Amino acid sequence: MTRVLVTGAASGLGAALSNAFETRGDEVLRTDISYEGGFEAPFEARKLAPQDKRSARTSTTARLDITKDDDWAAALAHVEQTWGGLDVLVNNAGVAGGGRLDVATLDEWRWITEINLFGAVRGTRTFVPLLKRQGSGAIVNVASLAGLVHPAGMASYNAVKAAVVALTETTGHELAAHGVTAHVVCPSYFRTNLMSSLQGADTALASVMSKLVESSSISADDIAAAVLEGLDRGDEIIVPDQPARDAYGLKQADRATYDVIMRAQAAKLEEGAR
Repeated sequence: MTRVLVTGAASGLGAALSNAFETRGDEVLRTDISYEGGFEAPFEARKLAPQDKRSARTSTTARLDITKDDDWAAALAHVEQTWGGLDVLVNNAGVAGGGRLDVATLDEWRWITEINLFGAVRGTRTFVPLLKRQGSGAIVNVASLAGLVHPAGMASYNAVKAAVVALTETTGHELAAHGVTAHVVCPSYFRTNLMSSLQGADTALASVMSKLVESSSISADDIAAAVLEGLDRGDEIIVPDQPARDAYGLKQADRATYDVIMRAQAAKLEEGAR
């Protein structure tokens, strides 16, 4: 049995990843800041009965605010008391944001950094001592293609996701001697409710991002399946969908063409905002 903790598991990719782990027989602790759908006060955890397409394993849910140190401490205590250890930590919870450099406010930068970067930092710092003691485990950080490819109008989102990529690589180097691996997930746009968390003054960017999410043919379940395949292969950087692989591949193979495309997109965004 693999013991898995997933943050942001009430919906979207977090729910899809939780389902995928459970389907193959793993035990999952689903956590989220939401009070809905069984996510109660911090670690008054409750069991959910197996659902269709799920294994005989049961799912436990608990409320966890990834910006709160006390919530992370409670998560660690729960895992140690219930399971005696942890095999996979999935730092998935995050929010959508961004905005052109002269439009996005510093408060927006602070907000997205506290959640998307420091959420992963807090989770990692909380569980690293346990993983080192047990000499095994994996940390999975959900970043974005924006951590590898950096379109205009998304400086804050690009910056925090690139930081998550760097955090993951560093984690892998530090913990390799302890038998612990680190993996970062970098998907392109896929259908999810992430845009419901979008905040920011740049309404032009919000419109563009919403259309890209809504028009995607890729589902959260598709991404989750690709993530588990990548983990099984031991991939350190998991680029789970073809549009993401194409964009990242272009940047690596033909930087000049990549720059032309990105700058054309920047000009189009600026023009559309007028």
